[in-house]
Amino acid sequence: MNARSTARSDAGGPRPTSRAQDRGSRESGIAAFRTAKLLTGCYLAVSAATLVAVALLRHDVAAVNEAVWIRAAIVVVSALVTFLCALRAARGDRRAYRRLRVISAVMIVAILVIIALPGAFPVWMKIDQGVCGVLLAGALVAVSGRAARAGFATRA
Repeated sequence: MNARSTARSDAGGPRPTSRAQDRGSRESGIAAFRTAKLLTGCYLAVSAATLVAVALLRHDVAAVNEAVWIRAAIVVVSALVTFLCALRAARGDRRAYRRLRVISAVMIVAILVIIALPGAFPVWMKIDQGVCGVLLAGALVAVSGRAARAGFATRA
C-alpha cells in the first residue's frame, strides 16, 4: 500500500482509506479555496471601493486625513497580494498558501489595532476595516481547516 491509500488507525497501524473519503477530502479542500478566493476577492473589492471613496472625499478634512489615505492605499495593496496568493494557493502553490495565511493573520491584527485606536481614523473607516477584517477572518478560517491543509502536508 502506498501513502495515498493508507491512513493511521488509533492503534498506529495502517488502515485502508476509501476513494470516497479521498474524494470527499479533496472536494472539501477545493470548496475551502473557492471560499477563500471569494472572500479575498470581496476584500479586494471593498478595499478598492474605499480608496475611491477616499479620493472622492479628499476635500472633507473630517472624513479623510493623511492616516486614512495611507491606510487605504496599504489595504488595497495588501488585498491585491492576498487575493493573488489565494488564487495561487488554490492551484497548489505551497508558498502562496503560507503567505495567504500569514498575510491574513497579520492584516486581521492590524485591523483590530485600527479599530481600537481612538481618534486616528474616522468611524466610517473603522467600520470599513471591520468589514475587511470579517472577510479576511473567513478566508483564514477556510484555508486553515483540515481539508485545505491536507493538500499542503509534507510528503515523506
